[in-house]
Order: sequence, then structure tokens, then C-alpha cells
Amino acid sequence: MSTPALPTRLPAVGTTVFTQMSQLALEHGAVNLGQGFPDFGCDPKLLDLVNEAMRAGHNQYAPMTGIPDLRTAIAAKLERLYGRRYDEAGEITVTNGASQAIQSAILCSVHPGDEVIVIEPAYDCYLPAIALAGGVAVPVAMRVGSAGYSVPWDLLAAAVTPRTRMIVVNSPHNPTGSILRAADLEALAAIVAGTEILVLSDEVYEHMVYDGEEHASVSRDPRLAERAFVVSSFGKTYHVTGWKVGYVAAPASLMREFRKVHQYNVFSVNTPMQHGIAAYMEDPAPYLELPGFYQHKRDLFRAGLAGSRFELLPSDGTYFQCVRYDAISSLPEAEFARWLTVEAKVAAIPVSAFYSRPTESGIVRFCFAKKDETLMKALETLSRL
Repeated sequence: MSTPALPTRLPAVGTTVFTQMSQLALEHGAVNLGQGFPDFGCDPKLLDLVNEAMRAGHNQYAPMTGIPDLRTAIAAKLERLYGRRYDEAGEITVTNGASQAIQSAILCSVHPGDEVIVIEPAYDCYLPAIALAGGVAVPVAMRVGSAGYSVPWDLLAAAVTPRTRMIVVNSPHNPTGSILRAADLEALAAIVAGTEILVLSDEVYEHMVYDGEEHASVSRDPRLAERAFVVSSFGKTYHVTGWKVGYVAAPASLMREFRKVHQYNVFSVNTPMQHGIAAYMEDPAPYLELPGFYQHKRDLFRAGLAGSRFELLPSDGTYFQCVRYDAISSLPEAEFARWLTVEAKVAAIPVSAFYSRPTESGIVRFCFAKKDETLMKALETLSRL
């Protein structure tokens, strides 16, 4: 007997570049500024609250939609920050991280043959989810210049067809560190006006916007919010990426369809973590202070590279810094990232990995969600290249 052949559902998918570069960094003892996770712990108070929840017996299945206290806290935060009141009973669902929220939003919305516009470079979970739904991804490349990355709304509008079902936006943007502003929301609203196009807004870095800018959440604009799935993640906000707890907010009619997929995808999410996070959210200071916390790290990292041969692109949000390296090397991005990891002992991610088609810009991405001493160690090498 032999194992039957299994035709792949995702022929273009292999091991992610994040896994590859993290493994390479481990093998060569490199400082890992590649994969986007902190090397520091979360607030001990949050750990205490989760521990208290476990000892209080909150260890069985949570409600499919998420525990009521957490959904209430999410609704209150969204209203406080963005001015839209989501009904915690029918318009908010707690998810197994943002990736599951994104996949479930796409699976419940996109039917075979539907087109989904994706702005590239794009986080790598969008395209597989579209493929699994039987949809067709329509990539629109961002413009990039000395002022950084921007969305070409004219090209995006031209990509809309009668088959367009959804537009995926991401702000603050991974991997580029760019952000959407009010004018961008206006442009997006104009494109979808009078259509049945849905919006999927990936806002997992919502609390990492710098230099006094406001996060332009799709929730702020009623024209967009009424047709949008808005996704965020506690893992990014509270430095606990391994907990995989996120949420999606959407109008009730969209949420009903989302929950049909969610209940058979993961059904429910880690119970004691939900109780701990709900209690922790009673104090808004941890997320309100997050921009200052990460802006310090961004500024430290940028200052360390200011006199180097890397060209710094703007980093208005997220915890990522993109740099041009053409003054250092003519290698393609993937090869340069490998050389940087093996020879210079600092891991980065090639931005080319975030495109569906071969695209070389001579840019790599560093993650500065690290201890100051980790960043200083990496800068000792990077500043000399």
C-alpha cells in the first residue's frame, strides 16, 4: 500500500520567508530583525490576570462569538477611538488571531470567480485565503519613491470590474510602514460608492502610528464601515503574538455570514486569555502609550542608521523599517537578505517576498520590536556596512 496522491490546493505556497529567515538567523547566530515579534515580555499584570482566570475555572469552551466582557471592551474602545459604536452582541467576534479573522472574512464573502483587489507588497496570508475561497486575486502595486510608499488610487480604481467582490487594505502597512490618511479613505470611499464591493481592513498595527498622526481606521468613515470587516490583534498590541487572540468588527449582516465560517473554522478562542485581556482593557493606558513606546525604538533604530549607506524610507506606523541597500550591494533582495544574515549576522526580510509576481525594488525590511540592546547590537554591524 502507498499513500494516495494529494493534489495541492495551494500550488504557489511553500515555507514562508519568515520561517526561512528565522531559521537561517538561528543557524548563523544572527540578530533576528526579520520576523515581526518582540524579544521582550508583556506586562506581568496581564499574565497575572490570565492566571487568575485559569484558577477561577475559566478553562472550558468560550462562547463562539467571544466572551461578553471582551466584546464589550472592544466595542467601547472602537467607539472611544474612532467614533463608531459596534453592537457587541451582533457586530464583534473574537478570533484566533488576525490571520483567522482575515481568512474567515474572505471565505464568507468570496465565491469562485470573484475578484479581490490586493495592494502589494502585501502580507502573505491574503493570497492563500483568496485561493482557498476560489477567488481571483488582482494585485495593485504601491508606488515607492524617496517619500516612501503610497497607494495609487487611480490604478486601483482602474482594476475594479463587475466581478470585484472585495478590496483588501492594510494600515498601518506591513511591510512598508506606511499609513493611510483621511485623503486615502476618501479615495477608497469614492471607488466603492454605488457598488456591492466589500472592504477588508487589516488594522493589527492600529496603535503604532507615530509623529502625532491619527490612525485612519476604516471604522471612522460610515461609508466604508457599513461594508467593511475591520480586523485587529491583541498579540501585536500587548506583545503576546503567541496567544493568537484578535477580533473582527463588522455590520450585523456581514457578521452573520462571518460567524457561519468562524464556528466551523475554530469555533471558539482561548478562554482564560479572553478573560485576562478583558480585565486588562479596563485600563486604556497600555494601548494609548504604545505609539510613544515604539516611536522611541523607531527613532533609536533610524538614528543608528542615519550615517550608514542604507537609505531610510519613512516609517509612519507598524514596527517595521524599510531601507534601500543599493549603495551597499547590487544583489537581488532575497540574496542580499541571506548575505546580511549569514555574513553580517543581522536578519532582514526581502520586500520582494510580499509580491505575487517577481518584483525587485532593492529594499529589505527590519523589525524594531526588540529590546534596545538588541537593536544596538544589530546597529553596530549595520552602521559599518
